[in-house]
Amino acid sequence: MKNPNTENLIEPILKRDPRYPAEAYFFIREALAHTVRRLNKPRHISGQELLDGIREYALTEFGPLTKRVLSEWGINECIDFGHIVFNLVSEGLLGKTDNDSIDDFANGYDFTEAFILPFRPKTLGAEPVSLDSLFKD
Repeated sequence: MKNPNTENLIEPILKRDPRYPAEAYFFIREALAHTVRRLNKPRHISGQELLDGIREYALTEFGPLTKRVLSEWGINECIDFGHIVFNLVSEGLLGKTDNDSIDDFANGYDFTEAFILPFRPKTLGAEPVSLDSLFKD
């Protein structure tokens, strides 16, 4: 949850890089905490582990509206998550290792596959059902 102290901490980031609103930064911090809990290891996590955790957390938080919410925050591909993470790193709010790079977020996942397809109805068979066949005597 955001509080005035946390909001003050990211204010310099918002001034330096206005692409993403404060809510996007709070979301990434919460998704990071979720990912660390899910992995059950108090250790550094990789970019790919964080991307997986972000996807899982976003789907839990926003359901079928996930892609829309992220888009409203200016997040349209995984590299946007990387920009947010590295903005937090540059402000000293997250740590990184020498092996970490924004490129870790470049080839994540397709947003339609990750956030839309899980909510599409499953087809019952390989052949589409015609309406005529449903109303035959």
